[in-house]
Amino acid sequence: MTDQRPSLLRAEVHRFRSRRFIRILVLLALGGFVVGLVIAGTQFAKPSAAGLADAQRIMAEAGQQQEQFRQECLKQPQPPGQTAEQTCGPPFEASGLGVEDFMRTKPFVFADTAPGAAGGVAAGTAALLFLIGATWVGAEWSSKSMTALLFWEPRRLKVIATKLAVLLGAAALIGAAAQALWLLGAKALAATRGSTGRLPDGFYGDLLAIQARGVLLVVVAGALGFALANLVRNTGAALGLGFVYFAVVENAVRVLRPKWEPGLLTNNAAALVSKDGLRLYLNETHVDGQGQLVSVREIVLSHLHGGVVLVLTAAVLVAVGGVLFARRDLQ
Repeated sequence: MTDQRPSLLRAEVHRFRSRRFIRILVLLALGGFVVGLVIAGTQFAKPSAAGLADAQRIMAEAGQQQEQFRQECLKQPQPPGQTAEQTCGPPFEASGLGVEDFMRTKPFVFADTAPGAAGGVAAGTAALLFLIGATWVGAEWSSKSMTALLFWEPRRLKVIATKLAVLLGAAALIGAAAQALWLLGAKALAATRGSTGRLPDGFYGDLLAIQARGVLLVVVAGALGFALANLVRNTGAALGLGFVYFAVVENAVRVLRPKWEPGLLTNNAAALVSKDGLRLYLNETHVDGQGQLVSVREIVLSHLHGGVVLVLTAAVLVAVGGVLFARRDLQ
């Protein structure tokens, strides 16, 4: 006699799609995204003849003021061993400036804004998936439905792995959809409030790479929320742990143990989605015969470093939660 029950995977996908709180979160996020685009539209405008003329006037006035300060500086006695140009700076040259820099309402430049904003979209979507991941399994514990589910499918590791797989798949879809929506929104802003302009060579390749790493960040954030909620068996407690870590622990590390900064999750998340990774500047104190000397050491966190730290952290928490789920009593 064959088993007529629906597969666990199909059942979990249906449960995820039917969860009202998840639907509300996604709709709120979508509404926030639309509102953000509308607000962004008010901050940019296409260059007009009047606007360009006003910007030219402001730039000329700024140049005159700078040159006036320079002339007054030249009249003063110069420090020994320094030339006038070293002390007062070179003459003002308008060729090094762009008229757009002096416009009151600047145009939206697609090439300048899209890559950085894609990282911001990834960070916002990651926060959303952390919350969804926590409530996805935390609600099962709070409502005691996890126990009922195990009566239907007693293989605990299969249950938790299936729930995680559904979440990670949804996280990848939501992350990709958010990046696609941002790309469409950025194109719309460029068409109505600015210009695309001439794009640098390899621009779309770099942008898509940032967006792909952003999707990875979203998936990892969902896994972290899931892992914490599965460990403490409560959505609120998982969110509280996340708040304590990001708001308290990381700030304390930056103040008390700055050498540990390369291991902080937020730094590695920034390294993952930034175009050129993340540069950290750490003060180091050295003691020699003349006393204490403070030097600045530069550390570059690459995309690979950020991704490895985030993935390993999520994997360890998920694995620990899975082992405890398989061994602990459900009560």
